[in-house]
Amino acid sequence: MSQKTAFITGGSGGLGSETTHYLVERGWHVFAADFDKKALARMEDKQNITPVYIDVMDMASVQAALETVNESVDGLDAIVNFAGILAIGSMVELEEAVMERVLNVNVMGTFRVNRVFFPMIKARQGRIVNISSETGWQSGAPFNGAYACSKHAIEAYTDSLRRELALLDIPVIKVQPGPFKTEMVGSIGSNFSKAIETTTYFKDVLTRMKKMAIREGDKGHDPALLASVIYEALTTKKPKAAYSVKPDPMRSMLEYMPTRNADALLKKVLSGKWF
Repeated sequence: MSQKTAFITGGSGGLGSETTHYLVERGWHVFAADFDKKALARMEDKQNITPVYIDVMDMASVQAALETVNESVDGLDAIVNFAGILAIGSMVELEEAVMERVLNVNVMGTFRVNRVFFPMIKARQGRIVNISSETGWQSGAPFNGAYACSKHAIEAYTDSLRRELALLDIPVIKVQPGPFKTEMVGSIGSNFSKAIETTTYFKDVLTRMKKMAIREGDKGHDPALLASVIYEALTTKKPKAAYSVKPDPMRSMLEYMPTRNADALLKKVLSGKWF
C-alpha cells in the first residue's frame, strides 16, 4: 500500500469520524479504531477505511489491533489519538472507579497506542498527533477535574514524547480543541444530571452549571474545521508543536487574570451572585 496511511483511535465517532473521512477524501487510507462495534460495522463498506476494534484500556486489545493493521501495511504515516471520555463531578464526591476510567482511557490509552504502534510510525518516519483540549492548557474548571487532570497529563506526556522523538526526526503534535459539536459535548447534559443526582454538597450549583453548559455546547464549532487542522499538522513540512483550535473566549480570559481574581469571579458566577 503506497498511499498515506493513518491509525485513528475513536475513529468511528465524533471528531475522529470527521477526521477519518476528511483524510480519506484526500487520498489517505485510514484504520478507524474504536470500541463501538456498531459504529465500526457502519464503516465496513467504506472505501479506504478499515474498521478496527480496540479497547485502549486493554493492552492485549491494542496488540490485537496492531496485528490487524500489520496484515495490510508495513508502516504508518500517522497516529491520531482521539479516544477519550468525559466525567462531571466534584473532586470530593467523584467515585474512584470513574476517575480511574477517565485517566485510563484518556491518558494510558494514548500511551498504550503510541507505545505499541511506534515501530510502524518509525518504519515510515510518520507523525503522532495527540488530542489534548483547551482544558489541557487552562486551569482546571470546577466539576471538570477528572477530564482536566487527564488533559493536563496529555500535555506533559506529549511534550516529553515530542522532545524524545525529535531525536529520531519524528514529529509529535498536540491539538487543543475548544468546543466542537460532538457526541461528547452532546452528553454533557446527561453527565451533569448524574452528578446532580449523586451530589451531597453542590446540587444547586451543578443545576445552574448544567444549563450554562448546554447553552454553550449548542455554540460548538463544525468538526470539519478541526479535521482540517489535523490534516495540516500531518502534511505541512514543519508542523507546530501545538495547535490551539477555537478555544472558548471566556474560559481563556480567566487564564490572563490573577488567580485570586479568577477564582473570585468563578465563585460569584457559580453561586448565582453575579446575576
